[in-house]
Amino acid sequence: MGRIVGQMLVCLYLSSGDVSLDDLVAELDLSKASASIASRQLESFGLIRRVWKKGDRRSYYRSAENIAQALQQGILSFVRDKVLGFGSEMRLALEMLEDARRSEGRHDEAEFFRQRIDRAVQLQSRLEKVLNSPLVRYLAAK
Repeated sequence: MGRIVGQMLVCLYLSSGDVSLDDLVAELDLSKASASIASRQLESFGLIRRVWKKGDRRSYYRSAENIAQALQQGILSFVRDKVLGFGSEMRLALEMLEDARRSEGRHDEAEFFRQRIDRAVQLQSRLEKVLNSPLVRYLAAK
């Protein structure tokens, strides 16, 4: 997480009520664009949540009640998404490598890279199983 994300999280955590995005921008001397991006990142991790106030179109935020639990779950979700993305990238790389091997005839070099990518796919698959295991889910919820 970047500096702006950290500043916003601390500011919201230390605030007793809901804080508008405009107030965060003013308090932390940020651009509205960077504050908006940071708020979306924090929301995606479950570290803050958006609050609507009747009759007001502005976005308000508050920190999660249990920051430690939200951080654990948010990071686990982030890592899980990255691991899944890595697996699909490796499968695409294997397809591209096979196409290049057929068209260019560089069999030895292609075989070396194929073995490396196969190994990376195996590791990704194992990591995905670990991240989705009931024990990891249980520990992340504590």
